[in-house]
Amino acid sequence: MAQFDVYVNPQPASREFVPYVLDVQSELIDQLATRLVMPLSRVGVGAARLPLNLCLPVQIDAEDLIVLAHMAAPVPARLLKKPVASLRHRASEISAALDAVISGF
Repeated sequence: MAQFDVYVNPQPASREFVPYVLDVQSELIDQLATRLVMPLSRVGVGAARLPLNLCLPVQIDAEDLIVLAHMAAPVPARLLKKPVASLRHRASEISAALDAVISGF
């Protein structure tokens, strides 16, 4: 599994609002049974008051979504199937968003 790969949300109950999840876990700890992911949400797209340092706008398959860094959570790695996209080109912004959650900057 590669850091910054995007997967279909493995939780069918929330897939309508969160169609994808973004793997943000370092490949150095691939041996763990879980992966840390951030939801990519349809909710909040276009909202003017979202803090952009936490809620990055992205596009997956021509759909506008929001990365919700403050809602990062572990999921079992076995539930993440084939990646559908990569956001590696946005790695510094995604890492900064996670840092903002942790440090407040």
